[in-house]
Amino acid sequence: MGQGRITRLGVWGLILWHFLARNKVTAIDHEGFCSTTTFAYRDALGKAILFFEGQRSGKLPESQRVKWRGNSALSDGKPENVNLIGGYYDAGDNVKFGWPMAYSVSLLSWAAVEYQREISSVNQLGYLRGAIRWGTDFILRAHTSPTTLYTQVGDGNADHQCWERPEDMDTPRTLSRITSDSPGSEAAAESAAALASASIVFKKVDSIYSSRLLNHSKSLFEFADKHRGSYQASCPFYCSYSGYQDELLWAAAWLYKASEDNKYLDYVLSNQGWSQVVSEFSWDNKFAGAQMLLAKEFFGGNKQLSQFKIHVESFVCALMPGSRSVRIETTPGGLLYIRDSSNLQYVTSATMLLFLYSKTLNTAHINGLQCGSAHFSASQISAFAKSQVDYILGKNPMKMSYMAGFGSKFPLQIHHRGASIPSIGAHPAKVSCNDGYSSYYHSSNPNPNVHVGAIVGGPDSNDQFKDLRTDYSHAEPTTYMNAAFVGSVAPLLAQSEQEYLHFFQTNRQNY
Repeated sequence: MGQGRITRLGVWGLILWHFLARNKVTAIDHEGFCSTTTFAYRDALGKAILFFEGQRSGKLPESQRVKWRGNSALSDGKPENVNLIGGYYDAGDNVKFGWPMAYSVSLLSWAAVEYQREISSVNQLGYLRGAIRWGTDFILRAHTSPTTLYTQVGDGNADHQCWERPEDMDTPRTLSRITSDSPGSEAAAESAAALASASIVFKKVDSIYSSRLLNHSKSLFEFADKHRGSYQASCPFYCSYSGYQDELLWAAAWLYKASEDNKYLDYVLSNQGWSQVVSEFSWDNKFAGAQMLLAKEFFGGNKQLSQFKIHVESFVCALMPGSRSVRIETTPGGLLYIRDSSNLQYVTSATMLLFLYSKTLNTAHINGLQCGSAHFSASQISAFAKSQVDYILGKNPMKMSYMAGFGSKFPLQIHHRGASIPSIGAHPAKVSCNDGYSSYYHSSNPNPNVHVGAIVGGPDSNDQFKDLRTDYSHAEPTTYMNAAFVGSVAPLLAQSEQEYLHFFQTNRQNY
């Protein structure tokens, strides 16, 4: 019995060794690119989730793994006697913007819902739930009444005049909120989407918390819909260009998925005229995300939702190389290129949707998508999505990873206050606003703290990247960029597992 077990383990080990050798599981492959096998995807997923611990605001827990960060902003909300401690700094600054924070939570939750098994298989589901809950706890605290939601903590203009660690922050912690008299439907509806999607994540592990999330989501959606008005309080940093109809559809779609209440399905059906063909999925424009959610319902049997299916397929066609449709450009190295400023935010979100669409086709046993005269199978769509992940992780003309701490070559001067200044532990003395600029912002040295997992804005249209802290358009990370990447790399864990099993099945006679 024992010998047989050892023999079987030995055979599996030999098969695994051959599989790994076949797939070149090394730090750098023969072309100089970072490895993008199962183990690399697992590493990338873990680091992408770890990034959120480096973005935390508030009192950090004992389980905090990013040790160069400390407690910060422990009085947020105090001027108006509300508790707004916690949540996330959205990027390389020290402001908490509620609208993009909620979008980040929605994406993380979507990844947890769709790829629970894959993420759990590499022991990251607990960390992902922790990242989601850090955001949802803040949204719950910010929703202080049925028609009041705090949407920003900090003064963006004042903050951008300073370069200091969150732990030293002395810039104004100005509060912004939306009410029935001063509405902001985008922010309220996105917060509703975040809480609804998260309620699914926690439904089986903490039913009481899940119910609380869903109840707040319903209240926020009603607030967003009954008191319509465009959110402009976070301009010029986060201005609404697409309006609020996309967020209302997005939130209603998530509420239907979370509650199974047909009134939310009726809502999207009665307002399907709002849906439109788009060329991006972003913190501002949620149409493609809503369309993807509802297209899945269409393939599941609800043929009334055909309009959303048609629109998301137009988005997919625009992304695919070789499509005869109106195409979104790619760089010479093959990276989707939507716009120059923080382009990887659009790449990661589009990639996430491509994987979801491919998965939906496979589940529905549909053989592919027709884009004019071109036809793309589900495997072709996922293969292109994989190429975008691989580009980010190192398979690109610069032969570098755009994720800090991943691979042997990655950005060393990311545009991030906390990462670019020595930690409190290493440098206990306060670093003032101006000292931060003179001593660290303009320094040519690498950041003293590697913000592991942070994905930067990425290369220009010619695949070139200058590792300069001052170049925020290309060197700054954001929470929503990483959140979409979690949903882009997770499906590759399953693909790699399937490749392994296929290799075993086709080679088992050799062992």
